[in-house]
Amino acid sequence: MTKARASQINLAATSYYHCVSRCVRRSFLCGYDAQSQKSYEHRRTWIETRLLALAKAFCIDICAYAIMSNHYHVVLHINAKAAKSLTNIEVVERWLAFHQAPALIQRFYQGESLSHSERKACFRIIENWRERLMSVSWFMKLLNQYISTQANREDQCSGHFWEGRFKSQAILDEKALAAAMAYVDLNPVRAGITKRPKHANYTSIKKRVESLEQNKATPAGLFPFAGNPRKSMPDGIPFRLMDYLALVEWTCAQSQNANSLPRPQLLTQLNISRETWLSTCSHLEGGNIVGSLSSIQAVLPTLGLKRMTGVMI
Repeated sequence: MTKARASQINLAATSYYHCVSRCVRRSFLCGYDAQSQKSYEHRRTWIETRLLALAKAFCIDICAYAIMSNHYHVVLHINAKAAKSLTNIEVVERWLAFHQAPALIQRFYQGESLSHSERKACFRIIENWRERLMSVSWFMKLLNQYISTQANREDQCSGHFWEGRFKSQAILDEKALAAAMAYVDLNPVRAGITKRPKHANYTSIKKRVESLEQNKATPAGLFPFAGNPRKSMPDGIPFRLMDYLALVEWTCAQSQNANSLPRPQLLTQLNISRETWLSTCSHLEGGNIVGSLSSIQAVLPTLGLKRMTGVMI
């Protein structure tokens, strides 16, 4: 039985989620389709551009993404603190980046005089939008609907473009976050598209490496690395970027039977064995939860589950 989305995405359990959407039609999402002899490579740009634009408007950060030929992966962080700190005007401006404004909201935004009941109605709408700005379901809806419309127009057809619903996995702890991000970043390597993850187009890891090599800040739309956990820690992924990149390169080398690289510092820091790490990075999509045994057991009541399920790391 399909689980309700609310039981899969729950901020009380975690703010990190790995999401996957797959095409339902024979035609490729992106890349070159040998059967039709058509190239859909430009659709990768559609997805990447839309994904990063949504991240700027929503209070949802992108930790990692990879856009493949018939599906894409994205690891998201829900920034509830940022959503709650937005002013009413900021909420309106962000929501209107992708929607038309009702007449009442237009009047509010333009500073027109409103009655007491009209103002109450405005505030109800704005609070609803505030919730949506930190909703993974709304984020994915605005991404997938846009791509579906564009692809259907290009293919001159109608109907479903994506499988029924996107799949989501709750990422419960730092071990699971590192594994989910590495799993996504290594997707092009497993698919035989490239031998080095940092060379794969339309991936977050390539964007991060390019910015690093050019001494630029974290690319807009991507969640920055905040360094190792500590007091007064800024918002960000709780690792050092260089440690994470070393871990991904080492993992890639193991899959290619190249054992010359030393054991990564981050793997030791997270206290994960080589075997467990490599297994998890190859078979992450085996359930709706990813985390350590203690993390999974702790979150079962919150998610309304009676027994352990998902991927244990």
